[in-house]
Amino acid sequence: MSRLLCTLLLSLMAFTANAAIFHASVDRSRISEGETIELTLETNDSTQFGKPDLQPLEELFEILGTRQVNRLSNSSSGTESSTRWIITLQPKNTGYVVVPPLTLGNLKSDPVVIFVQESSGPGGDHVAPVYITSNVDQDAPYVQAQTILTLRIYHSVSLYDDSSLTPLKIPKARVEQLGEPRTFETDLNGVRHGVIELRFAIFPQESGTLEIPSQVFSATTVDRNSNTYNPFGPRPGKRVRVKSPVIPLQVKAKPAEYPANAPWLPAHALSLSESWKPEPEQAKLGDSLTRSLTLRAEGLSSAQLQPLPATQVAELRRYPDQPQLSNQTTDQGIIGTREDREALVANREGQVTLPEVEVYWWNTGTDKLERTTLPARTFSVSANPALNTANNDTTNGSVSTPTVAGESPLLWPWQLSTAFFALTTLLAFMLWWRARRQPAVLQSQQDGPNSQDLLDELKRTCLANDSQATRYALDAWARQQPETLADMAARYTPLSEALDGLNGALYSESGQHWQGRNLWLAIRSLPDIEDKDIGSTQEASPLPPLYPR
Repeated sequence: MSRLLCTLLLSLMAFTANAAIFHASVDRSRISEGETIELTLETNDSTQFGKPDLQPLEELFEILGTRQVNRLSNSSSGTESSTRWIITLQPKNTGYVVVPPLTLGNLKSDPVVIFVQESSGPGGDHVAPVYITSNVDQDAPYVQAQTILTLRIYHSVSLYDDSSLTPLKIPKARVEQLGEPRTFETDLNGVRHGVIELRFAIFPQESGTLEIPSQVFSATTVDRNSNTYNPFGPRPGKRVRVKSPVIPLQVKAKPAEYPANAPWLPAHALSLSESWKPEPEQAKLGDSLTRSLTLRAEGLSSAQLQPLPATQVAELRRYPDQPQLSNQTTDQGIIGTREDREALVANREGQVTLPEVEVYWWNTGTDKLERTTLPARTFSVSANPALNTANNDTTNGSVSTPTVAGESPLLWPWQLSTAFFALTTLLAFMLWWRARRQPAVLQSQQDGPNSQDLLDELKRTCLANDSQATRYALDAWARQQPETLADMAARYTPLSEALDGLNGALYSESGQHWQGRNLWLAIRSLPDIEDKDIGSTQEASPLPPLYPR
């Protein structure tokens, strides 16, 4: 028993060790010389009670501070615990610097690479305790292209939490803030400064000269030598107010060589992809295929991405869905994504060829025209057994019996069948003669709803704008008509258009927006439908009784 318990304990420890992680990450991957970063080490191994070994960091970084955060959360798999160590580091060298792997017991983190560029910030002329700088990544952008503005507030004294910055408003330009403000520390001329960094994406809407106005930062410095602090009065300290410089931009117009009929897309990078659900190679007649085209552009917001070309193929009926737009904020700015989805329904068998999809865009990095394409795609649509009607019995019903050469066919089978039919005919005549001698009886009620009830149900579902219930009610009503629903739609155009709207609502994800009034009006206006289906239930039948006296 003890050996079994030891084995189970060792297995449990091994499983815990395999499931444990030790992850390393930094708050910024690009910094300037003298600035600090925060290294976060995190583990979910609750059996580790020690601290990470930080000695490998001392060769490349100065360790300025360390704090530990324990977290406990509940999930579907139970209670989960994690431990974080947040370490403030200042690199000693410039260029690419690698945060080496660190160990925690038997766990080991992955290396992290950061880039430290040589300081181009304020020099010795900046002696004020609080000042502000601003710069842009390019001073001659294209119209509607992204320009990143970086504002940095440096302070060598402590500030109260009443600081404020005027909103950035630029006429004839669209401005979006890139994430939340970031704070860190840097060493300037031997003096430790705190830094508040804000980044904005600016999209000029017209070519020509555009000025980024100065921003005003206001704050109250902390006076540590004052002994007159009053919690109910004004805070001791000095109110400071600094301004950033005005930055002019020379916005360039759209190049002349850009295609005139293509949407203007100035981006740093652009990609185009597609996905299917299910795969088109498994398509059958009448099946619905969902095609998703995704356009991803670095340096453009999703609102700037135009709709992709629609799928126009005679063998497929198209039902578009609402586009999905999203934006992602990175160190390089905004990455906009647009996803266009459409339901495609095959209406005939055979080969289907989807044309090539192409997107023209201007590469702002290389200053050249680019063309991104999705190649043409061909797939086959096979027959759908569920849609085939079983008419083979009437076409292949006669089966010939082979006979041997020189041998006369047998006579008894046809004689036996003749005698059988004679007996059944005689029996039927006797039953009919007996029925004539019986008193007349009332005709039994027909099972199931009549045409009037089905028409009322169809009206109710149409006016309720319920696409699924209308489809069922329409099928039930059409089965009692003298012609098929397809024949009625072929000879009456309003009904065909209303059915296309119903099918579009059923195949796409926007069925809740379908309006059934047009379909009901088309049904009501069908020639002879009202007289044939409604009036017949209200008038007396002109036929004589089934069993007259």
